[in-house]
Amino acid sequence: MPDVVTTIPELRARIAAARRDAALEGSADAPSGRVVLVPTMGALHDGHLQLVSHARDLGGIVVVSIFVNPLQFGPGEDLDRYPRTLEADVARLTGLADVVFAPTPTEMYPNGPSETRVSAGAVGSLYEGASRPGHFDGMLTVVAKLFNIVAPDVAVFGQKDAQQVHLVGRMVDELNIPTSIAVVDTVREQDGLALSSRNAYLDPAGRAAAVVLSQALAAAAEAATATTGDVDAVLAAAHERIDSEPAVKLDYLVVVDPDSFLAVAEDHHGPAVVLVAARVGTTRLIDNERISIH
Repeated sequence: MPDVVTTIPELRARIAAARRDAALEGSADAPSGRVVLVPTMGALHDGHLQLVSHARDLGGIVVVSIFVNPLQFGPGEDLDRYPRTLEADVARLTGLADVVFAPTPTEMYPNGPSETRVSAGAVGSLYEGASRPGHFDGMLTVVAKLFNIVAPDVAVFGQKDAQQVHLVGRMVDELNIPTSIAVVDTVREQDGLALSSRNAYLDPAGRAAAVVLSQALAAAAEAATATTGDVDAVLAAAHERIDSEPAVKLDYLVVVDPDSFLAVAEDHHGPAVVLVAARVGTTRLIDNERISIH
């Protein structure tokens, strides 16, 4: 099993020792001297394991952080009931991760909730940010802290959280953080549902209804490739599929530019990302699909 570390000094000492060992072996610039971080909030599923497996393939020491970050949960959200399964998570990481960093909230925020925070800017107030005010400021703050604590050469994220990936990439670029970002494609169930820790909240009827999100994205992608494909046609195809499932209550559905993450113009042609969020019962799910509008 991987080593479980709960304090920042202990983690830094563990990573420094690994880098020294690599240097003594004459491979400080080789993959064996690399540190790869996979930030998570635990309750690991196969999607997380794909991220860690990709990290393992990159070589070097693999650090998986497991921390349910209170800064990214708003009032009335599921912070208290968010699943915490550390023992099972560590067992699942056997053979994939070298170190699990599982700090307490007090270790990460010794003076209480951090007053110094990273701002996600205008894009951080859109889509997920509009539905969850302050979420992305809290997410970027804890990711910045993890980058400062671990000093990873590479950090691995999942495409499923597309807006998060965009904002982290922008933060790294604009704040000159010396960490490369690797993005792994969304991992899905056989019927297309994107893997998520929140899927555990779905009852059987909700689970059956939730697949409409990936079906809507598939319909959008098909419409984008049509000879008459345009943004309105893409959105109409997705809306039609979602509207067919009364158990799913749409939050937002938007086509964005992959570089700016702003909604594209009606006459947009070329690469784009379709974002969707909806509630299935009391469970809020998100998904996305990269498309190209002809």
